[in-house]
Amino acid sequence: MKKRFQNLKHATVQAFTLAEMLVVLLIISVLMLLFVPNLTKQKDVIQSKGNAAVVKVVESQMEMYKLEHDQAASAETLAEKGYITQDQLKAYNAKKNS
Repeated sequence: MKKRFQNLKHATVQAFTLAEMLVVLLIISVLMLLFVPNLTKQKDVIQSKGNAAVVKVVESQMEMYKLEHDQAASAETLAEKGYITQDQLKAYNAKKNS
């Protein structure tokens, strides 16, 4: 038992030094600086593609309305009649105005 206690007494605890921790934090910071701007660009691209898809949906609904009723319809008419949602109308108007 005494021998075991002596071994524990002389054992050293291995840990990271402050310099090693700073190097790791520096690497993580550099990686964050590289990836975060790329993620925001991807968000903008996805939003743009989503808006383009909404425009196609609204235009398809306009064609369907024209085939069913033999008259052209505006996006507002489609929203009133329930062919598209208000969110789709807003996205359509925003994309058409830009």
